[in-house]
Amino acid sequence: MSTVIEKIPLADRISLKEKVGYSLGDASSNLYWKTFEFYLMIFYTDVFGISAAAVGTMLLVTRLADAVADPVMGSIADRTNTRWGHFRPYIMWFALPLAVAGVLTFTTPNLGGGAKLIYAYITYGLLMFLYTAVNIPYTALMGVMTPNSLERTSISSIRFMGAFTAGVFVQLFTLKFVKFFGHGNDARGWQLTMVLYGILAVIMLVLCFASTRERVAPPPQQKSDLGRDLADLFTSRAWLVLVGVLLLVLAAFVIKGSASTYYFKYFVKREDLIGLFLVSNGVAFLFAVMTATYMAKRIGKKLLFMMAIGIGGLVIAGFWLPGPSDIRLMFVLQIVSSYVIGFNSPVVFAMFADVADDAEWRTGRRTTGLVFASAIFSTKAGVAIGAFMFGLVFNYFGYVPNVSQTARSLHGIILSMSWIPCILMLAATALMQLYPLDEPLMVKIEADLKARRGEIES
Repeated sequence: MSTVIEKIPLADRISLKEKVGYSLGDASSNLYWKTFEFYLMIFYTDVFGISAAAVGTMLLVTRLADAVADPVMGSIADRTNTRWGHFRPYIMWFALPLAVAGVLTFTTPNLGGGAKLIYAYITYGLLMFLYTAVNIPYTALMGVMTPNSLERTSISSIRFMGAFTAGVFVQLFTLKFVKFFGHGNDARGWQLTMVLYGILAVIMLVLCFASTRERVAPPPQQKSDLGRDLADLFTSRAWLVLVGVLLLVLAAFVIKGSASTYYFKYFVKREDLIGLFLVSNGVAFLFAVMTATYMAKRIGKKLLFMMAIGIGGLVIAGFWLPGPSDIRLMFVLQIVSSYVIGFNSPVVFAMFADVADDAEWRTGRRTTGLVFASAIFSTKAGVAIGAFMFGLVFNYFGYVPNVSQTARSLHGIILSMSWIPCILMLAATALMQLYPLDEPLMVKIEADLKARRGEIES
């Protein structure tokens, strides 16, 4: 049986060292992203001291600012020319400011309710702006490390091994760090935990910058035209489908991920199991990511993605069944759903790289930064929509922090763990059927683009 690497021309292959170096960038980002996904809501409601509805509204409002910041950042990166390339410099330039903003966001000020909410808006908005300044160029970098679609899937798979390793670290140790650093003062514990995460993030981002290279350049005759680039995106059915799918999937992930901490605190009444429960999610994801390249080669990225999200969503619906003492069933559902869903992450970002190739093939213009900016915007917008929906659900069902919950509020928590994310993921599966870039078409696109560039396969 032939292997993936045998089908990749020698000139297009990327060393394992460079792939691992690239993965450190996503590991650093996930020190923040997984903290947002699993702990941001409960930090704001139970430590910082604002309501779930206020938090959900704040996250939605800050994402509206990202509607401008993300494509602008992608366009700026596309037009940046330095001796280090278009995208790599931003990874190093904004590493330290990102770390500082993370500490400020998780610092609880001694302010009144209205002033405290304003502080939350300012610090979280700054954090997300700097996250954009690092993460959009970082994500776009994958699209210019090699022109080969299969090799980009391999890069993406190793990238997500780094991401999920960091995710497991966050899930397992965050609350332990909070208790260790806080000594009973959770506000102080969160602040010092983010100091630690900031130091680790800066180190990994600098190593990512130092170990990667950019190899695919835009056509030399291409002129700067943001309006045309945006118009071209909206004529791409592949792009429109992927954006819609990411909005639905990330909303589902955030609702279930946020609900998990409440689920174990108030329904199971075993806060000591939260870390292990979340780690089981990360480990299962990691095993799926390790085989994602092989599976994508065998059945294609589109079908693999649809199976991962559709089947995974149905398994998640099973969280409707366990009682508070059915801990083994909860962990089985978590591990199985996380393993199945885990195939989606490297595949979807490899598909955005394919969209960049498709755009160049159709229009003669390469806008890698803008394409990946839209991916990051969709991710963050999906998170915001999920957080907003989560806040509305909790407010509707009468959640009150740090007290025993009513039967009604527990019902809302269980719905957020099961049927709500399931329905969103099934909708994403249905939408993905419209995605047009299958493997035979991508082979043709790659060959045509190489011919235009005058490249010769080895």
